[in-house]
Amino acid sequence: MKAIVLRKYGSSDVLKLQEVEKPQPNEGEVLVKVEATAINDWDWNLMRGTPFYIRLLCGLFQPNISIPGAEIAGRVETVGDNVTQFKAGDAVYGDISECGFGGFAEYVCVPETVLALKPESITYGEATALPHAAMLAVQGLVDEGQIQPEQKVLINGAGGGVGTLGVQIAKSIGVTDITGVDSSNKFQMMRSLGFGQMIDYTEQDFTQSKEQYDLILDTKTNRSIFNYLRVLKPQGTYVTVGGTTPSLLQALFLGPIIRLLTQKNVRLVNLKPNKDLNYINKLVIAGHIKPVLDGPYTLSEVPEMIQYFGMGKHKGKVVIAIK
Repeated sequence: MKAIVLRKYGSSDVLKLQEVEKPQPNEGEVLVKVEATAINDWDWNLMRGTPFYIRLLCGLFQPNISIPGAEIAGRVETVGDNVTQFKAGDAVYGDISECGFGGFAEYVCVPETVLALKPESITYGEATALPHAAMLAVQGLVDEGQIQPEQKVLINGAGGGVGTLGVQIAKSIGVTDITGVDSSNKFQMMRSLGFGQMIDYTEQDFTQSKEQYDLILDTKTNRSIFNYLRVLKPQGTYVTVGGTTPSLLQALFLGPIIRLLTQKNVRLVNLKPNKDLNYINKLVIAGHIKPVLDGPYTLSEVPEMIQYFGMGKHKGKVVIAIK
């Protein structure tokens, strides 16, 4: 089968399209014919071996993950022994980041526990855009943020996968006052999704604004946590789902002290992959959320598209169709 293979850390030219052996399912696993996959921060960071914690998790000097790709949507081809949830022919999707990655390939074997049935109303491309970004959005807004309909909400990084799904999730809960921060070339798309106000981060630093928010969901977290406290209302909550290592460490270790001194909440999402797929399925079926797709691109274009993703030019999720 064809797959994108990673043998060493570096720029996009370290990723190679190669022929590799087709996997076979072990007990409790299913073999999935991948129809679509998507690019996210895991792939961008894994390719480069940075931030440093990536090397601690995935290999200090060279990656121990040979085929990147954390999200898949496809059809079950065969099942291993003692598989009870799926059968051959089932359309499935899920986040496979905790079972070795491998999404940038024509086939992948994964435990049945990381998959859910794909709603019939969406395509494989739309399905693969959901698992990682939607889980971050749900766990950031609902689990950690305790979002309420009357709140004033800001999403930083609003035009990417988490932001475009997050605004739709917030609207489904009844929130109407939602501000998005991203580049102005994404404003038209953001407005169509339900953002009422938009801020171009290249022109304005929202942390210096006089506006204050009840809840901030940050997908970037690239400055001191204390900067965000300026625009957070008393009793407000700041939630980060990813960013630079120093800022994330600040959120992790200083959050309790900040709460004690300021009565403001700083929380870090510890992602639980696939935990809320049933919740997302219900929103999809009800028509409350529809992922924004950038693509689809081909498997051979993955190296170029990971670089494109890293530059932050994409709108929604960068999706790859496997043919």
